[in-house]
Amino acid sequence: MTKTALITGITGQDGYHLAELLNGKSYTVYGLIRGQNNPKLARVEQEQPYINLIEGDLTDLSSLVKAMDIAKPDEVYNLAAVSHVGYSFKNPILTADVTGKGVLNVLEAIRISGGEKTVRFYQASTSEMFGGLDYNRPGKGYDENALFHPRSPYGVAKLYGHWITKNYRESYSMHASCGILFNHEGERRGIEFVTRKISNAVARIHLGLQDHIELGNLDPKRDWGYAGDYVEGMWLMLQQPKPDDYVLATGETHSIQDFLELAFGEIGIDDWKPYVKQNPKFMRPAEVDILLGNPQKAEKVLGWKRRVDFPSLVKLMVKHDLELEASNKLT
Repeated sequence: MTKTALITGITGQDGYHLAELLNGKSYTVYGLIRGQNNPKLARVEQEQPYINLIEGDLTDLSSLVKAMDIAKPDEVYNLAAVSHVGYSFKNPILTADVTGKGVLNVLEAIRISGGEKTVRFYQASTSEMFGGLDYNRPGKGYDENALFHPRSPYGVAKLYGHWITKNYRESYSMHASCGILFNHEGERRGIEFVTRKISNAVARIHLGLQDHIELGNLDPKRDWGYAGDYVEGMWLMLQQPKPDDYVLATGETHSIQDFLELAFGEIGIDDWKPYVKQNPKFMRPAEVDILLGNPQKAEKVLGWKRRVDFPSLVKLMVKHDLELEASNKLT
């Protein structure tokens, strides 16, 4: 029988890739969208007409209960969040309400609708929950048993969502799993995120549309993978007989400078430094110097493994933005 999935955060990068994956597996896909005037609504309707959109808000429990009653899902993927780390420092209360308490609201909506025994739930946790503490195993990276020490309101809110999911799993025997995903990027990443900001700026510099890019700290290292690979891991978690938590990562780390070098290399520029200016306004009050994940459990239990390596990811993003900006320039 055809399965039905409800995805929150349908307008985001992961929502796009996950909906595409599930549609390819013949799922009936519902997507939660906040507000009738959502600027991303037209894009979803045009590019993914197979998604059945339901209006709802993670801060409004009644709207989530209604969405559950309409979709009657077999699987719920909670991808919605105030997900930009820098922005979370500027608006920590909203971040807590959406990214933290919003998870509780979705879980409660499932329970109130009578789905705690039948609905499988995925919570999008994050490597930002680790925050740099317990990094005393060089080369091995963070696994599911590493200590948490979030260093941003976003990380703190995500940690609440992570633990409340585990609590509902233990309290109500829900099939609720958390994916602790390390940084995953791609052509659908929002322009406010540093990787897409770089790939887009590189494209615009190549086309003569701008002459430099302003960034904050260039030293942090991240475990960067491709979002299209990671949504498959989400799906695999909900196909397991028992719920559990899994780290999805590449097992290697690269700095923002590494990303800059490869991105500018795609347009034939070997020395990127003249094109990059550091601006203090992009510095965070607390920074995580390095995040490296250990995906061995996901590889062993789920059979999951990333396909797109780091150079290919950068190449993919720059190529996309070159085509996008060239098309915009013509219009």
